[in-house]
Amino acid sequence: MSKLKAISPKDVEASRPKILIFGQGGVGKTWFSLDFPNVYYIDTEGGASREHYMEKLDAANGIYFGVKQGALSFETILEQVQALATESHGYKTLVIDSITKIFNLEVAKEAERLGDKNAFGADKKPAIAYMRKLISWLTRLDMNVILIAHEKPLWGMMNGERAEIGTTYDGWEKLSYELDLVFNIKKGGAARVGKVVKSRLNQFPDGSSLPWEFAEFARRYGENIINADSKKIELATDAQMVELNRLLANIKIDDATKDMWFKKADVDSFEEMDTATIDKIITHLKGKLQ
Repeated sequence: MSKLKAISPKDVEASRPKILIFGQGGVGKTWFSLDFPNVYYIDTEGGASREHYMEKLDAANGIYFGVKQGALSFETILEQVQALATESHGYKTLVIDSITKIFNLEVAKEAERLGDKNAFGADKKPAIAYMRKLISWLTRLDMNVILIAHEKPLWGMMNGERAEIGTTYDGWEKLSYELDLVFNIKKGGAARVGKVVKSRLNQFPDGSSLPWEFAEFARRYGENIINADSKKIELATDAQMVELNRLLANIKIDDATKDMWFKKADVDSFEEMDTATIDKIITHLKGKLQ
């Protein structure tokens, strides 16, 4: 039997938007995100708890997760994302506002812990580890995802000297590589404009701009995709885990092989794998046992 598992391009399901938006305060980043359907809003800043934001969130069948609920804990945010990915619910959009705050807070905590021993970016390691795990779960999550970031100067070389050459987002510098779309939001009078900083999608060409309105974004991306109900990941069952552990107790599998399985499934443990993946591993192990 062939082990080839690829499918026809015609059978590939369209993916949800997973976007990063950044800009100065007051340009409409939060307001735009609340136009998405059924928002699960994680507010690390605490600024969106004001009445007009809550009214808009409520009108859009959204729900709020703020500082009092644990939004300043990276571990808690990960737990929320994992729950959204693996439980049945009616939410269609996840917003983390801002990803800058939680990332920089984690860096500051580690810098304080290291004290004089902090060197060569050591204070960023735990925050980056959290970000990698977050991205892994966001990739698996069947929801629209909007990560909101602060804006900061972009430095480079100009006429042989280091100079400010533009703006970029404040946070993990490799975050943009993990996402299909990155927008820089600008305000001109009453209008807002989104400039495409990075894109893998033809309907959002690199360097182009669009009116920063939900209706325009949805029209280009596909309203049917954005408004679709989310589907949960079916994690490994208790029975599967019992069988897997029984097999692993009788078959010696080195750590390198396990790490390869985890990397391929984009997880950190067997418990995070879906039922189909665990079933394949069980079948493989049974074959080795026989």
